[in-house]
Amino acid sequence: MLYIKEFVIMVLLALVIAGNVTDIMYDYREGASLAHLFVELALVLVSFVLILILSIDVWRQSRSNRQLKAELAAIESQPPARSPALEAARHGLAKVLQSQFEEWNLTQTEKEVALLLLKGLSFKEIAAVRDTLEKTVRQQASAIYRKAGVTGRHAFSAWFIEDFL
Repeated sequence: MLYIKEFVIMVLLALVIAGNVTDIMYDYREGASLAHLFVELALVLVSFVLILILSIDVWRQSRSNRQLKAELAAIESQPPARSPALEAARHGLAKVLQSQFEEWNLTQTEKEVALLLLKGLSFKEIAAVRDTLEKTVRQQASAIYRKAGVTGRHAFSAWFIEDFL
């Protein structure tokens, strides 16, 4: 689902390859010039290379997303040792966040995205963690900012930090 655009491009390139290979065979039988055949063969090779590059990019992104999910799971499963004062402050902040999210009438999904935004994850990372499209995360973030009455990510984070400093 995350790589629909890349998949569509690869399918279109595969169609270009298939069409050009068919055309090359037809042109060869009809006695087309070698220059013409080489131009069409070059188009086939470029299309193949582009499919290869996209495939490698999708594979790298997929691997990166799996690593990010594993790192987040590890962090959540083994929270670091903290002093009692820090733990109390953390608990208090969590209550403030949840209370404010309720006041803003955020949906459960928006609450999850808001927490990930506050943790500093990018839209792309949030999309990977939540198995959704980056565009969806951007739309959810816009809804969060609108409900919070802020202009963007920095203002959203500052809303919670500003009074503590």
